[in-house]
Amino acid sequence: MDLATVDKLLTTTRSVRKRLDFSRPVPRDLVRKCIEIAMQSPTGSNTQGWHFVVVTDPEKRKAIAKMYREAFQFYVDNPDMRATYEPSDLRAGQMPRIIDSAQYLADHLHEAPVFVIFCVDGRVEQAGVIGQASVYGSILPAAWSFMLAARARGLGSAWTTLHLIHEKETAKILGIPETVTQTALLPVAYFTGTDFKPAKRLNPERAIHWDTWGAH
Repeated sequence: MDLATVDKLLTTTRSVRKRLDFSRPVPRDLVRKCIEIAMQSPTGSNTQGWHFVVVTDPEKRKAIAKMYREAFQFYVDNPDMRATYEPSDLRAGQMPRIIDSAQYLADHLHEAPVFVIFCVDGRVEQAGVIGQASVYGSILPAAWSFMLAARARGLGSAWTTLHLIHEKETAKILGIPETVTQTALLPVAYFTGTDFKPAKRLNPERAIHWDTWGAH
């Protein structure tokens, strides 16, 4: 296995917002291939309860994007929904750029040629910690695998969850059963430019705990 290529894929798969190319159609077969690869991801008890709702209909995309914009505005208007950091924290300096790019996506989401909404059988509201971990753990790896497969094929995507504020309304538009949980919405499009760089992250030593919490 070519570790350099694998590492590059893993460290440069970004949530793409401003560099999504809304002018190019995305072939259905390409989306299907990325989903096929995503279905090799882990699934609790081998349930294979994945569902991938691929939205290409312009009117449905507009309706969902409108709800997304409303949810994003609520997010912007309520600072307590966002994490806060000390001025010296790396993440504090990154937030203005992230908010700006997220605003761009909210304004242009409807222009993305494809939405993929990742769903899984079952509901989590009363599932408890173990049940929730099992349900989400059976679909979120598939979403990440989809992003990796898409990146390798010249497609960009952005991990979003704000539409879940309007989960029921989205389900009605798309005919998603009440027994199914939506987990993430990825706008998918070709990306502009040639490559991406690894993101600036915190020192991994801060996040690693050897045998005991806090033992770095």
